[in-house]
Amino acid sequence: MEQAYGHLQVKKKHLLGELRCHFTWELLFKDLDIPDLEMRITEDLRFLDIKNTVGMLNLWAYVKHLQGQHEEALQSLKEAEALIQGELVGKRSLVTWGNCAWVHYYMGMLAETQTYLDKVENTCKELGSPYRYSTECTEIEYEKAWTLLKCGGQNYKRAMACFQLALREDPENPEYNMGYAVAAYHTDLDYKNLSLIPLRKAVRLNPEDPHIKVYLALKLQEVGLAAEAETHIEEALSNTSCQHYIFWCIAQYYGRKGCLDKALNLLHRALQASPASGYLHYQLGLYYHHQVMQLRTSMNEQARWQAAQQAVFEFQETVKIRPIFEMAYVSMAEVQAEIGQHQEAEANFQKALNMKELNRNLESHIEQDIHLRYGHYQYVHRHSENEAITHFLKGLKLKEKNFVWRRLLIALGDVAGNRVNRNVRLVESTSLLGLVHKLKGNMKEAVKFYERALRLTEEVNPEF
Repeated sequence: MEQAYGHLQVKKKHLLGELRCHFTWELLFKDLDIPDLEMRITEDLRFLDIKNTVGMLNLWAYVKHLQGQHEEALQSLKEAEALIQGELVGKRSLVTWGNCAWVHYYMGMLAETQTYLDKVENTCKELGSPYRYSTECTEIEYEKAWTLLKCGGQNYKRAMACFQLALREDPENPEYNMGYAVAAYHTDLDYKNLSLIPLRKAVRLNPEDPHIKVYLALKLQEVGLAAEAETHIEEALSNTSCQHYIFWCIAQYYGRKGCLDKALNLLHRALQASPASGYLHYQLGLYYHHQVMQLRTSMNEQARWQAAQQAVFEFQETVKIRPIFEMAYVSMAEVQAEIGQHQEAEANFQKALNMKELNRNLESHIEQDIHLRYGHYQYVHRHSENEAITHFLKGLKLKEKNFVWRRLLIALGDVAGNRVNRNVRLVESTSLLGLVHKLKGNMKEAVKFYERALRLTEEVNPEF
C-alpha cells in the first residue's frame, strides 16, 4: 500500500512540474531574505491600494510554504480564489490553482491535488492550449513578471522579459507598462538610460500613481534634467495616496541633491511604519555615512563621530535582519575605517569577501564592488598598494563589463600610474598600465606599455 502511494506521489509531482505558478518559476532569493520579503508583502497588503491583491496573496502563500506553514499558505490561496471574479475566472485562476495543487501535494492531500490539476486541465482545454496543464496568456506572464519583480535583484532581468511578452499582446496596458518601467529602472545600472522612455510612458498611463513618478524623477535626476525631476517629486509628495513606502525613494532623490537632512527625515518617517525593514536601516546607514564624509573637513569632531556611530548602528541593525546582505558589511567597514576602527573594518570586509560561500547566486557586479571597495580601503587607509592591486585584479577577472568593472579599471590605472611616477616596481606597474589599456580596447597604447615593460626588464636583466 505504501509503495503504491509512493508511486502515486512521484506521478503527481511529475504532473505538477507542468504547471505555471510560483512553484515552477525558479524564483531566486536567499533563505535569509525571506523575512524581509514577508514583511514587505504584509505592508503592501496592509497599507497600499494595490491592484494586484491576488498576486500578492499568491506570493504570500508561496513564502508561507517555504517556511513550512502550509495551512497559512492554503488560507491565503483561498482568499485569492475568492477575489477572482468575472467572465475570465478560469484564465485568471490558473496560477492560484497551480499553487493550490502544489500546497495540497506538500500536505499529502493527493485527492485535493488532483482536483486542482483537473481545474487547470479543463481551463487549458477551454482555451485551446496544446498543453495539458499550461497555456500561454498575458495574465500569466504578468503574474510571473510581477512576482519576479517583488522577489528582488536577481530576478529583475527575467521580470523585464516577462513584462515585454505581456506588452506585445497589450502595449497600452497601464499595469504592464508600469511593471516594465520599474524593472527596466532597476536593471539600468550602467546609466544607459534604457528606462527613461518606459518610465515616461508609465507615468503618462498612470498619472495618479506617485510611486512611478518618483522613479521617473530619479532617472531624470541621473541624466541632468533637474527641473523636470523636481516637478515629479513635488507632485508625488502632494499626492494624498503618497505612503511611507515611497519615502525611501524620495529620500534617495534628496540625498543625491546633498539635502541629507531632508533625506534622513523621510527615511525615519518610513522606518516608523516599517521598523523591521533591513533595507530602510541600510539606507539610513548610507546617509549617515554621507554625513561623516561631509564632516571630513569640519572642526566638529564630535558631530562626525556621532554620525559615524549612528551609521554603524544602522548597518548593524541591517545585518541582524538580513545576515547575508553583503554591501551592509562593506558600508559598515568603510565607516569604521573613516574613524580609525581598522580591526572592526577588516573583520567586516572579510565577512563580505567570504560571502560567496554563503550565497552562490551572488551577482557579479556585487562581488566586483566588494573587491573595488576593499582595494580602495587597502590603498587609502592601510597604504597597501599590493593588496589594492590584488583586489582590483580579482574584480576585473570576473569579466562582466559593467559600471563597477570600469571603476575597477580606473582604480587599477590610478595605482599603477602613481607607482610608475614614483619609480616603484616599474616593470610590474608598466605592465599593469598595458593591461588597463588592453581591457579598455586601446591596443596601440597597450602594446606601447608592454614594449616599455619589456625594455625595462632587459635593462634590469640584460641576459633576459
